Amino acid sequence: MKKEISVSVIIPTYNWPEALNLCLQSVLIQSILPDEIIIADDGSKQDTCDLINNIKQKSTVPIIHVWQEDDGFRLAQIRNKAIAKSSKDYIIQIDGDVILHRDFIKDHIRFARKGSFVSGSRVIIEKELAERLLSSQTFNISIYTKGTHSKLNGIHLPCLSFLQEKYRQNDILYVRGCNMAFWRNDLIQVNGYNEEMTGWGREDNELASRLINIGIEKRIIKFAGIMFHIYHPMRPRTSVNKNDKILQQTITSKATWCAKGIAQYTEDKQ
Repeated sequence: MKKEISVSVIIPTYNWPEALNLCLQSVLIQSILPDEIIIADDGSKQDTCDLINNIKQKSTVPIIHVWQEDDGFRLAQIRNKAIAKSSKDYIIQIDGDVILHRDFIKDHIRFARKGSFVSGSRVIIEKELAERLLSSQTFNISIYTKGTHSKLNGIHLPCLSFLQEKYRQNDILYVRGCNMAFWRNDLIQVNGYNEEMTGWGREDNELASRLINIGIEKRIIKFAGIMFHIYHPMRPRTSVNKNDKILQQTITSKATWCAKGIAQYTEDKQ
């Protein structure tokens, strides 16, 4: 398959170098490599920096480490800073605690279409298997591996993916920030993530709502773009009510722009 678009992979992380190493290694053995990898680091300590520097020395793909001070859960802000540093046409956004199917990037490139953004899903790696993979730092995994569930999300039949692209298309809550893809220019047009949303929850849905409000179609990638999500304890949900109110305001007002977004870090100010 010929790669016709340039790709940035953005990977948020926070103080979990063992998971980030597995994630990065799975990116670096992709059947089609990205043009750049940007680590969006929300305040990790030195061990994460050391890991990234070590991988940089061996990687044929440029790796950019974007770090901000640890001041609580500020995922929207660090993603904006990473997107601002990106220089490629298409942004594939994952998380730092996932392991990618070898054709993950190839599938997303094949599925990309102007005028749309994409959300995928993930297979869950259960606690016992996750601990084993993290300890051994190996990631030979598939839906047939004992200790995975949501296995339907791991069926790889990319020839069928276009048949499912409208799955739950009108459900704004059905997006997965760990597996999304956007045209960079579309993100700039809506001012990226809304940094008023801090703490866990809804920042991806709110961004998706503004993209839809400017006429960008939400598409779901099934049977392709497969990833495996490493178990971790649930994060605190204390900010969900506040963030839900922001999301509902965006939906009700049909907002296309947020006041505090990516324009702070780019030349694309309006």
